[in-house]
Amino acid sequence: MKELKIKNNKSFLKKIFIKLCRFFGYEIIDQNNLTIPTSNKVINQNLSKLGINSINLPLGEVKITRKVKSLDIIIRSCMEVNMLTQNKERIFEKGKPEYTLRSINSLLNSAMANENFKNVSVKFTVVDHNSSQENLDKMRNLFKRKNIKFNLINLDVQKFSKKIEKINEKKETITSNQISNMANIHQSLLESLKAEDLIYFVEDDYLHSKDCLEEMIFAYERISTQLGNDFFLCPADYPYLYSKFENTNIILGNKYHWRKIEETLCTFLSSKKMIQQYIENIRKMCEYEHYPFEKPLHDIYKKELCISPIPSLAVHFTNVNSIFGLSPNVDWKKIWDENKLE
Repeated sequence: MKELKIKNNKSFLKKIFIKLCRFFGYEIIDQNNLTIPTSNKVINQNLSKLGINSINLPLGEVKITRKVKSLDIIIRSCMEVNMLTQNKERIFEKGKPEYTLRSINSLLNSAMANENFKNVSVKFTVVDHNSSQENLDKMRNLFKRKNIKFNLINLDVQKFSKKIEKINEKKETITSNQISNMANIHQSLLESLKAEDLIYFVEDDYLHSKDCLEEMIFAYERISTQLGNDFFLCPADYPYLYSKFENTNIILGNKYHWRKIEETLCTFLSSKKMIQQYIENIRKMCEYEHYPFEKPLHDIYKKELCISPIPSLAVHFTNVNSIFGLSPNVDWKKIWDENKLE
């Protein structure tokens, strides 16, 4: 009987201690079974709280001072053009609409995968060029099935055509596909000015892991809090980043490692503050075809931090041999199958 009373007393005292820890905002870990009784979680779950703290064991807690208010996802789509600058087949050799629709499906799945997003406004905008009515209807059905609203903008290329130089940096005449691509970037840039906080510009052939948006938002809060400044990030770990040896910095996000990079393609995330600050630099991509095309972005990254994750959170589904495509050490077939259309 005495032993039973001692056990009951220990259990009672433990409950009181847990309540006190919760009251004062402390987290405790039971290292016997790796549970966190103050949060009713196990150690491999997401311990961070959006807008409040970022917790990574064993490094402890970062109090968030840079809270993310909203995320605007601006998708540039063109389902009638297979490849912008080449005629090679993509991995799995499907028609372009299949990649666009699976890309959008992956973003919708990622947006719905975490309940934390109820505290962050997530908005979708699609800037589309020349897709058929049939394919646009398929796109609408994707959003409808997920019960997520979106804004569809049909691109008017002529609105921007006069602002685009027709001879590029290589002294060649730019293609009509490139003109429409530059016009689409320009329209997307105008749409971004309506956003409140974070903006994710994304092309329509990137498939995202389910935890992609969660990691990007949580990592943005943590890292910008530590930096005391906003920055740029790209969720794709491109193979060309490994083609040369460069010095870098490794930064800890929420559940992923991130590394400093100085080059991306035209899929990237940043804040409205950063976009406004560098809007003239970014607009150069809309008016003149540089070599590489993203050179104006790369010039920004020499001044501002840009990071990408290891391993990749999004995969650029291009030709299997493209150095700008499939991320290394990622199960491409798995991410493809996970986003199969219903």
